[in-house]
Amino acid sequence: MSFTIVEETTPRLNRSELSVPAISTRFLERAATSPADIVMLDLEDSVAPDDKAAARKNVIEALNDLDWGGRTVSLRINGLDTPYMYRDVIDVVEQAGAHLDLIMVPKVGTAADVYAVDMLITQIEQAKGLRKRIGLEIQIETALGMQNIGEIAAASRRAESLHFGSGDYAASTGARTTVIGGSDPNYHTLTDPDEHGARERHWGDAWHYPSSQIVVAARANGLRPIDGPYANIADAEGFQSLALRAASLGFEGKWAIHPSQIPAANDLFSPSKDEITRARRILVAMREAEREGRAAVTLDGRMIDIASLRQAEVMVRKARLIKSRSKGGGRSASKRKPSARKAKA
Repeated sequence: MSFTIVEETTPRLNRSELSVPAISTRFLERAATSPADIVMLDLEDSVAPDDKAAARKNVIEALNDLDWGGRTVSLRINGLDTPYMYRDVIDVVEQAGAHLDLIMVPKVGTAADVYAVDMLITQIEQAKGLRKRIGLEIQIETALGMQNIGEIAAASRRAESLHFGSGDYAASTGARTTVIGGSDPNYHTLTDPDEHGARERHWGDAWHYPSSQIVVAARANGLRPIDGPYANIADAEGFQSLALRAASLGFEGKWAIHPSQIPAANDLFSPSKDEITRARRILVAMREAEREGRAAVTLDGRMIDIASLRQAEVMVRKARLIKSRSKGGGRSASKRKPSARKAKA
């Protein structure tokens, strides 16, 4: 290991992250009973400019009045290049910050963008005496952000996760596609012609490079890498395929832009019973090896060593988080008691 030790961020389950348009009070109420690990209340792309103020008001009321049942709640603010961002942070954190866990910053291009939001949140928390520290989720969805991803990932101790936004990233890089999160038939290679002149077409993964960059930068800074949305909500098989691909690369979870995508994300980003059982057996075997003064042993015909131990520990920790979530995060939503401020109104 390097002499530089990577400190892990706040441990949270992040297998699924449901994006909820904040302009819809009906969607907000449903989200409070969602099985998603994180519910993200969106003030950005899903809200039209003329509806920004109304959506912001909806978020404040939802945070204060709904019982979120122990769920992690995030707020996606508007970009730093808009006239809405500062009001998103100030109004929501001042009026409902005690019920907010995370703020997602979209289209981050430089470390200074993260620093600016961190500074604003810090001042509000100090002024209002908020005890709970709000974390940051950072979206990488531009060429500038990808170029500066290392500095961005290390820009704030509030940072908890890096998220890939393939739609805006494609627009930023000039990619010839209009799909969000899916495959591109033009990104392919052809085999050489066979004896009959026939050739096979093999589709590639156009998002492999930026996805890998997200994972490396996140893990190098103790953050959670989270894959972005898949817009074809009718294609459950396609969503599952992309989730498995993301999990294979090292992503910890994936966005859901429709409730129907949540169960698949929760399942595919969870270790199976067999995997958990094997991980626990590895821990036992390595403890016995340590007592006997050995650094490696054989388990089920395969060598395991310290690297195996670390992998097993990660899997067991995640299993414990999932068990804890299933016990404490399933309550139905209900209205909180009116606050003193509302009681006087």
